[in-house]
Amino acid sequence: MSGFLTEITNKPFVDGAKILYGGKVEAWSGDVKEVTSPIMDKSTGQRIVIGCMAQMGADDARKVANAAHVAWDTGRGVWPQMSMKDRIQYIEKLVAALKLKRDDIIQVLMWEICKNTADAAAEFDRTILFIDALIKEIQSTIETEGDYKLVSGIRAKYRRNAVGVMLALGPFNYPFNETYTTIIPALLMGNVVVMKIPGVGGLAHVLTMEAYASTLPPGVVNFISGEGRTTMGPVMESGPDIFSFIGGSKAADVLLATHPHPHRLRVFLSLEGKNLGIVTGDADVDVAAEQCILGSTTYNGQRCTAIKLIFCHESVSAAFLANLSDRVAKLKSGLPWEAGVAITPLPEPGKIAFLQALISDATDKGAQVVNASNGGGEVSGAIMKPAVVAPVTSSMRLWHEEQFGPVVPVAVYKNIEEVYDYIRKMPYGQQAAIFSNNAEASAEILDVLSTAVGRININTQCGRSPDVLPFSGRRSSANGTLSVSEALKQFSIETVIAAKASETNEAILKDIDAKSKFLALL
Repeated sequence: MSGFLTEITNKPFVDGAKILYGGKVEAWSGDVKEVTSPIMDKSTGQRIVIGCMAQMGADDARKVANAAHVAWDTGRGVWPQMSMKDRIQYIEKLVAALKLKRDDIIQVLMWEICKNTADAAAEFDRTILFIDALIKEIQSTIETEGDYKLVSGIRAKYRRNAVGVMLALGPFNYPFNETYTTIIPALLMGNVVVMKIPGVGGLAHVLTMEAYASTLPPGVVNFISGEGRTTMGPVMESGPDIFSFIGGSKAADVLLATHPHPHRLRVFLSLEGKNLGIVTGDADVDVAAEQCILGSTTYNGQRCTAIKLIFCHESVSAAFLANLSDRVAKLKSGLPWEAGVAITPLPEPGKIAFLQALISDATDKGAQVVNASNGGGEVSGAIMKPAVVAPVTSSMRLWHEEQFGPVVPVAVYKNIEEVYDYIRKMPYGQQAAIFSNNAEASAEILDVLSTAVGRININTQCGRSPDVLPFSGRRSSANGTLSVSEALKQFSIETVIAAKASETNEAILKDIDAKSKFLALL
């Protein structure tokens, strides 16, 4: 296991001393910040520099927000007034331009956030497939909704249309995919976008600036880079119409409080969670261990859909923990491009210290690193070998806090009511996974979870795909739902066209249909 590089070859350098807003990519002469990789130079022990990023200030952020509002023009701008057919054609041109950057984006994902080769490629390719599915969904929906319907003497139909200016903040862990699953449906529906580039994982977006500038009308997509604490307040104060945020609830709450008209703001939030794995006494321990390890260590556990806490019945806990430890020992640690690597360097500075503090808190209070003899919790550079920690109790931070990293906490229970008590009290509600071969027991647990989380997985790790399924959450884990169809609804609003049924009105409606870009069929 090594998070160090002895010979530096094929290293990218992305020059982010530039900005995109108002339809132009311009050189940036202000402050810039070095962007480093979690991969370390063995000769120096330091993180390797792979690029730089413009550090915009509050006034710069206001200019970018203004460019978006000008492009929206209270709904009279070129983009919101364009026909859906024409918007689709623009997005298809954008996708063609993005595909030319595929290899560069994959390389940067590997170096900046240390996704292995397969995962980095999958993130890009899955995003392109998602956009294609969005377009097909729009085409199918509009054709279905083509005719007026007569309801109680009123001839009517509806279309979905843009809401306005969108402020979008994406995450570091899936900077390309998770950001695009919000901004592309918003664009297709006629909204304009201000996107905050994440401080970690942002170089992939820098690579796309010219693609947006060359394919979309001015001001339709605008980027902001720099400290969120400095730049996001001014943008929110400008009064955007949509707020899409993937991150922590505390940061979301601060920004929401600065909006001048919060009752007008359409909000989509994907926040933190503590997804449960529940292993019953009659579970297939081998299946449960396999899926829990996949669920908790894929991409180092840095996924919102990762299993963050496992409840295991005491009757199978010894066998389950042994199985988990054996599986962790087989996970290969190393650099992203190495064949078969599963555990890679952690991109967030300070993350390892945070994870070690969680482990120390648990062991100080009676838990053990069960796989310590196989290197569990060991660190090399920015790589941490996954640590299986048990038994975790309510006195420990791992019981309450989202680790978002390669730590696998296991709690042992005697009675299922102990699990129900946790579910009752937990502030989060994204997903859970039930591992059991008993249908009656599974049904009871499912019923309890059905009003607490957005997705319940049976003998299967927590996950998001396929993208046609709703991706939602409850409590403090989410506000809003995403899928191919739901994303289009999330960032649009219904507009009804109605007239009292009469020969005159029907003739007028027919003529309006022929002339309106909004009502035009594809």
